[in-house]
Amino acid sequence: MATAEIALLTATEATAEIARGALSAEDYTRACLDQIAAIENEVQAFAHLDPEHALSQARSLDERKAAGQALGPLHGVPVAIKDIFDTADYPTECGSPILNGRRPWTDAAAVARLRAAGAVIIGKTVTTEFAYFHPGKTRNPHDRTRTPGGSSSGSAAAVAAGMVPLAIGTQTNGSMIRPAAFCGVFGAKPSHGLISRTGALTLSRKLDHVGAFARSLPDLALILNVLAGYDVQDADTRMSAHPNFVDFANEKPPLPPRFAFVRTPIWEQADADTRATFEQVAGRLGDACFTLDLPEHFAGAWDALRAIMAVEMAHNLTAVTERGGEAGSSKVLRDFLAEGREIKATRYLAAMQEARALAAGLAEVFGHCNAIITPAAAGVAPKGLEATGSPAFCSLWTLTGLPALNLPVLTGEGGLPLGLQLVGAVGDDARLIRNANWLIDRLGKSAGRRRKN
Repeated sequence: MATAEIALLTATEATAEIARGALSAEDYTRACLDQIAAIENEVQAFAHLDPEHALSQARSLDERKAAGQALGPLHGVPVAIKDIFDTADYPTECGSPILNGRRPWTDAAAVARLRAAGAVIIGKTVTTEFAYFHPGKTRNPHDRTRTPGGSSSGSAAAVAAGMVPLAIGTQTNGSMIRPAAFCGVFGAKPSHGLISRTGALTLSRKLDHVGAFARSLPDLALILNVLAGYDVQDADTRMSAHPNFVDFANEKPPLPPRFAFVRTPIWEQADADTRATFEQVAGRLGDACFTLDLPEHFAGAWDALRAIMAVEMAHNLTAVTERGGEAGSSKVLRDFLAEGREIKATRYLAAMQEARALAAGLAEVFGHCNAIITPAAAGVAPKGLEATGSPAFCSLWTLTGLPALNLPVLTGEGGLPLGLQLVGAVGDDARLIRNANWLIDRLGKSAGRRRKN
């Protein structure tokens, strides 16, 4: 098999080849490194990369296999890590000059789980500054003049460019689903608390989620199996067993699922092409889909998320940004933290209460459907590199802690990826993956593509 072909294997394919001895961890890692070397100057997905260290990890894994030791579910698979997760063998600088040279002593919980599963931690990917809006250096692999989204920009771009099969990131507003949509890859923002955030930069306990990017739905299931679980150091994780996501990704629902096409109160923020495409998708699904307009009180979700995010980010980041002075952080970040410091406790508590009420309202919606279909973003990736695009189409689902997937099954302007977001009930991540599999089969790869006259 040629090096380029090896690099494009999915994680699921590669683990099978490695397990049967047809491929080594070193060969797979080297192929990914070759792909990185070929296009990293154009895409600029990585903040920290040490090829020899990555190959050393792979050789150690090959030695374990040769010695007859048990193989983990990600044995020999290179995984890229957003540069807000602590790593004992790479710097963790959170996209900020204030933290230049910061070297943690230990791995974040998610990174430790990946290592224990046999993954090769290939490097650290670019994040926006402190995982907020100020962009990093990464370009969109589909069009270098367009944003890859944020804040998990490097992780999404690395997977989309064929540099790695898997990467992890975080979402506090739209930082997983939006870049997955813009870069045209599978992305998962799981239920709040499914994956530990210990050792990752804290922006907001209420809103922070750890998620993953992949080339296929089975690959998402594979990495979620590894990452999900209870952590005594993260009070929002749950002490309960999770389903086998891989099993759900490979089976058909016992009954055809029913979907709700939800426009949300910000529907007019979507561009005309996106609105038309999603109307077509709903029409193609026929009786399997109904249109739902959320009650008027849902319009307050975006202000509620902003209030919570501003207050909790101000609490968590003010000290470090003040240490760096004005030259150490962007104006957009400083202004947002200042906004958070001015919000009254009564407004913050009301926003938290509103989030709970909206979550309860959405729980009722799932009494009538299995999943919600809605755009992942207002349209395709915007031109320009000075901003990362609006996260607005992700905000409601982040605020309420619902699991969301980006499915790269649609195309928009110029053939660029247009994200379809599939949202499930809290804790229903496994069935959401199964329903996504059904939806992909039903729609087909060319679903929703608009023909120009």
